[in-house]
Amino acid sequence: MPPSNEAMKGKVCLVTGATSGIGKATATGLAAQGATVVIGCRSREKGEAVKQEIARATGNNSLDLMVADLASIESTKKGAADFLARYPKLNVLVNQAGLFLNQRVVTPDGLETMFAVNHLSYFLLTNLLLPALKAGAPSRVVNGSGGIEAIAKIHFDDLQGEKKFSAMKSIAQSKLGNFLFTYELARRLEGTGVTATIMHPGGVKTELGKGQGGLFGFAMWMMRPLMDTPEKGADTLVWLASSPEMEGVSGYYVKRKPAKSSAQSHDKELAARLWKVSAELCGLNV
Repeated sequence: MPPSNEAMKGKVCLVTGATSGIGKATATGLAAQGATVVIGCRSREKGEAVKQEIARATGNNSLDLMVADLASIESTKKGAADFLARYPKLNVLVNQAGLFLNQRVVTPDGLETMFAVNHLSYFLLTNLLLPALKAGAPSRVVNGSGGIEAIAKIHFDDLQGEKKFSAMKSIAQSKLGNFLFTYELARRLEGTGVTATIMHPGGVKTELGKGQGGLFGFAMWMMRPLMDTPEKGADTLVWLASSPEMEGVSGYYVKRKPAKSSAQSHDKELAARLWKVSAELCGLNV
């Protein structure tokens, strides 16, 4: 079947976390509008299976893969380099990869995994792909996050949870990091033609927290019957990525509808400090 419309035909979109849940639904939604969609995936085998599934569902064969383990700085850099070698221009980057772990797990770089995937991967991949985003301007960076940022704190004295680990503290910190990064990115990109927005999908049935147990896992299991489908959760992401009315709009937060995030998420000094620390951890001069 042909794409439902061709509003995004000729546009190149990269979606991370695109092999399941909201990321997969977002990639499908953009493909249905005729975009060339690059599926960010950790496993090439799984990515190929999802690529074929999206092609069958949308009739759009303009699909590709970017294989990278976003928990690894080296793998993320390699994935970005491979992408840039094939696509000199990028119109939309959707950062949607994320996970919840009930225990402290350390990445090959010695970083706490939720901090690395939920925050640092957004920061690193976006900065690595900025040349393509600027070349593709007007272009958009759309970050998925969650409302738990309102109760979070950036623990600069213990970012990796080495002194005292709390799963809820870690995921909340990473989500606050998404907001601080998005707003700081919007400020830094002003006048470049590249915009940055962030969204909270609400309660959605995804794989987040599956099999982890603990309070978070129990809460997710209890709430599951009341949650929306991934497709419903992806509606806002697709709208932010493709809607003509969002052209040129930056530093914007949507939770189903325009919303206000916490006061601390707008703290410019906090954002600048987190940016500096994140760059140092990733080995970037930005």
